[in-house]
Amino acid sequence: MQEEPYIVIMAGGIGSRFWPYSRHDRPKQFLDVLGTGRTLLQMTYDRFHEFTTSEKFYVVTTKNYFDLVKEQLPELDEKQILAEPLRRNTATCIAYASYKINKIDQNATLVVAPADHLITQEKNFRVAIEKAIIGAQLKGRLITLGIKPNRPETGYGYIQYHEKSGEEIFKVKTFTEKPNFKLAKAFLESGDFVWNSGMFVWKASSLISAYDKYMPDVAEVFNEGYQFLGNEGESEFITKAYSLLKNISIDNGIMEQSDQVYVIPADFGWSDLGSWKSLFELKKKDRKNNVIEGNVILYETENSYIKVNGDKLVVVQGLDNYLINESENVILICKLDAEKKFREFVANAKKKGKDYI
Repeated sequence: MQEEPYIVIMAGGIGSRFWPYSRHDRPKQFLDVLGTGRTLLQMTYDRFHEFTTSEKFYVVTTKNYFDLVKEQLPELDEKQILAEPLRRNTATCIAYASYKINKIDQNATLVVAPADHLITQEKNFRVAIEKAIIGAQLKGRLITLGIKPNRPETGYGYIQYHEKSGEEIFKVKTFTEKPNFKLAKAFLESGDFVWNSGMFVWKASSLISAYDKYMPDVAEVFNEGYQFLGNEGESEFITKAYSLLKNISIDNGIMEQSDQVYVIPADFGWSDLGSWKSLFELKKKDRKNNVIEGNVILYETENSYIKVNGDKLVVVQGLDNYLINESENVILICKLDAEKKFREFVANAKKKGKDYI
């Protein structure tokens, strides 16, 4: 590996598809979802600490979660926690970190990753990241990690690549957002599609050039305020910048536009832990394919996830493909695969009172 990269961890999401376990004041990245004794944010930090020193980590999060990041990652200086005044999606979040780091080190290589993903094959992951860091040294290259699909998943985005463009790093041909089952099946069978992991590696200078070309509104705002990054005026500048910028993802804003995007297909036991269903897939099951966490008795129940407080007995009869979760002041009972309903659940719970979300 040529150099120690800077690590940018995106930790601003609200984790609504894990409600009511994940709440607005403590979303899933700040929870010990897997029962390891470390939160997802801490596990992400641990994973990347092998590549670089604590001084080269930056966490981008909303201002409401600043203290949570500080509490969970005491190794970081406050200047390494970038507090967003508004939610503006990944294009703005990554721009903030990239321009700030570029001012510190104009030769910086960045590894950008969400705070809430699971990696089970750490050695394979390390190999893929090292390949990406080397590949990103070529001027202008924007590299993403693609996950080799093992099923026709409709909940992930897909990346198609040109197979003859290199041995291990392939030029990207197309991006497709969450296809229907028929299309996902065709992608799987074609052999030249991977899942979009949302993890990226690039030189800060390469990405800033891409902002200049494809998102000039972002480039203009950050170039004008460049002098304030790292100084006393940074917070005031960022508040103004975020009020001017659009809510758009890095995929839509740059990756789908640029002709310098490359992908490394990899297999390192990845899950985006995006929903109760994805967590259910990872957990140990009983003989009826149920996940049980709590003091529970089941009758004629299968393929279900019951996670409840241990201070009361919960008896369940006759369910298939259900989620039962008791978290603080909310009990949720719904279909295990009802991911698309969660936005509605949370919106209606909010009408009952903010302390339910």
